[in-house]
Amino acid sequence: MNPESSVLLTDLYQLTMLQAYFDQRMEETAVFEFFVRKLPPNRGFLMAAGLEQALDYLENVRFTAPELDWLARSGRFSRDFVDYLAQLRFTGDVHAMPEGTVFFPLEPILRVTAPMPQAQLVETRLINLLHFQTIIASKAARAVLIAPGKGLIDFGLRRAHGAEAGVLAARAAYLAGFSGSATVLAGFLYGVPVYGTMAHSFIQAHDDETAAFEHFAHAQPDNVVLLIDTYDTEAAAKKVVALAPRLREQGIAVKGVRLDSGDLADLAVKVRRILDAGGLQDARILASGNLDEEAVRALIACGAPIDDFAIGTRLDTSADAPYLDCAYKLQEYAGHARRKRSAGKATWPGRKQVYRRLGSDGRMAGDILTLEDDPHEGEPLLHPVMRAGRRLQPSPSLSELRRYAASQLACLPEHLRQLCVDPPYPVSIARSLEDLAQAVDQQTSLPFPT
Repeated sequence: MNPESSVLLTDLYQLTMLQAYFDQRMEETAVFEFFVRKLPPNRGFLMAAGLEQALDYLENVRFTAPELDWLARSGRFSRDFVDYLAQLRFTGDVHAMPEGTVFFPLEPILRVTAPMPQAQLVETRLINLLHFQTIIASKAARAVLIAPGKGLIDFGLRRAHGAEAGVLAARAAYLAGFSGSATVLAGFLYGVPVYGTMAHSFIQAHDDETAAFEHFAHAQPDNVVLLIDTYDTEAAAKKVVALAPRLREQGIAVKGVRLDSGDLADLAVKVRRILDAGGLQDARILASGNLDEEAVRALIACGAPIDDFAIGTRLDTSADAPYLDCAYKLQEYAGHARRKRSAGKATWPGRKQVYRRLGSDGRMAGDILTLEDDPHEGEPLLHPVMRAGRRLQPSPSLSELRRYAASQLACLPEHLRQLCVDPPYPVSIARSLEDLAQAVDQQTSLPFPT
């Protein structure tokens, strides 16, 4: 069994609530929305990602015979309820922002409308999928903004929090504008361009550094990017220059060198000088080693002649902001708006839409959060993507989503493009939404229909 496809990849309380819903025949239509309550301290915007995997999950929700047998044997659930689960499928509707959409706090990026048991059951996995790729895409987008024209490669699989996280991080980073990933499976599954060089162990396994370079060049004649900081970086760069003419005679070109440690700015200057003097002006310099968007920004600011950056651990773990204050909350049940009023976690009720205005310069000027049936000036961001449990149309390709994400970043206000968080982007609440919240608050107890 693939654990990632199991419906049991959920929290226990989803199933215990479903037992109670089943007992009380509470199967009226429910509306849930996924949104982020507030931005992390160092974020001015977020980028939606993970919808493709969320829709895949919804289309394939079902309990297998071994799972049903395990639930029956657990002693927590009635036999009738387990039999009910055997027939359960997702038959609801989904509205969502396209992947790659820039969004802000309180704006739902996904809305599920379905019979209550179905909408409730899928909560945990939907949050799991949307939260992770959204936070990685948002982190990657920051690097894309501060390094225009540079190659950016995801190197984070080995430090990712699990196999699925590593593969989905590669997808999310590419969607946000990265050039590609070192994760081979991301190439196989999603068509993400795959990049790679060599490890220090390859150099160490040879008695002679030049021999290691030459052996690698013959093994990968179309991808000769040589790691030169295993011993003495400048000496290794000179060895590359000395080796290059011999390789050229064999039809092999040195595409670049990689720096993975030390003072990257200083070493890049020295290595660039050596390569240029040796006739390797076209050879690129790739830097790696505990980089993130702030380190890349500093290297660019000081004029380091680095062409490409490989960003790993800090990207795939979103190290400076490893989680979002996000939620999937009930907004309507049985035709009645619902609202949570917990201190610090209150929600706006009803089925919502977000409208975005652009200024005369084509940049985002402000959003308004309103009810679905209360149109406002601007572009509506939530669109129907699934009806009766099936996609309305084939999903866009990852390349199409990547182009869309780029257009979204291009429309950001200039200060957000520079990663400044102040002033915060304006998101206003429509009067209709405020009125509905007040009306819901006045009804301290809304009985469920019988």
